[in-house]
Amino acid sequence: MLPNMKGKMAKQINGIQQLGVGVENIAEAFKWFRENFGMDILVFDEKAVAELMLHHTEGETRERHAVLALNMQGGGGFEVWQHTGKLPVGPHLAILLGDLGISVGKLKTMDARAAYLNFKEKGIKLLTEVTNDPAGNPHFYLQDPFENIWELVQHPYQFMPTKASNGGILGTVIGVIDMESSLKVYTDILNYDQIVYDETGIFSDWQGLPGSEGKFRRVLLRHSENRTSPFSPLFGSSEIELIQVLDREPVDIFKGRMWGDLGFIHLCFDMYGMDDLRTEVKDKGFPFTVDSMKHGKTFDMGEAAGSFSYIQAPEGTLIEFVETHRVPILKKFGIYLNLNKRPANKPLSRFILKLFSLKRVR
Repeated sequence: MLPNMKGKMAKQINGIQQLGVGVENIAEAFKWFRENFGMDILVFDEKAVAELMLHHTEGETRERHAVLALNMQGGGGFEVWQHTGKLPVGPHLAILLGDLGISVGKLKTMDARAAYLNFKEKGIKLLTEVTNDPAGNPHFYLQDPFENIWELVQHPYQFMPTKASNGGILGTVIGVIDMESSLKVYTDILNYDQIVYDETGIFSDWQGLPGSEGKFRRVLLRHSENRTSPFSPLFGSSEIELIQVLDREPVDIFKGRMWGDLGFIHLCFDMYGMDDLRTEVKDKGFPFTVDSMKHGKTFDMGEAAGSFSYIQAPEGTLIEFVETHRVPILKKFGIYLNLNKRPANKPLSRFILKLFSLKRVR
């Protein structure tokens, strides 16, 4: 058994906490994600200055507004993020499948066909029909009003039912320049040890996606063991699909832009054992580019607190790690979850986790 957070412990990756989404208008985006994707559980809403992200913000502190929202069906959350001290910048060229970095966010759904029909009725832009991925799993793709592409993946796990057609973040699709180099991060550091498929060709299930006409190598990664951590029943399992385009030169999605600009800005993992992780990633050639522990043991994120760090994968993807120390449940009554004294590998009770539903924004 791993020791409590008070003692030294081995690194433990607990699951995807959130996918960062840079937007131009946070109120508009949060409303849309809430009404259409069921991301209606408000964990925090904070206006502040990003003081520690200098490595990724051109050496300057940046004013920002961030909202962390969850879906009670389970899965990771959305960190909806807006630059408020400057105008957020969009991609200089249209993003094509296989361009470098996060090009697609994966969302869970219990029933891909039902979700497809629901989104069609709402008038949301559907990019593909419901087809099967190379593993035979039903899925489809759509585009939100902010030009982000989402894959809805049929997945059997649900934390609790809601009225939404989908759950939260299942994972991402990431374009890489060299598959073997990037796998060192996703398999060796993030512990996605199961290769579901590794196929090369032209793929019919992508028909309708920008840039999908070419030849690709696709590798779908999952973890073979269930995660055990305080939030694991809510986060559930996850997957990463790495894709490499083989017949054209991919473009860096964030070329000429900075972290927090429009689009998918980072992928964040809930974890414990930041000290051990710091040593591991340095030894493996991917040292922290941001490390909040240099500034104290707990970093105050407004209503929540913890420590965080970033690494950058070979293709440029920013990967965040968060060791959570405190999370608000019912702030107005002063009720917070203090995780410092809990075993790192013991899930919170479903009753406690369901209290997050009291934070629903309608």
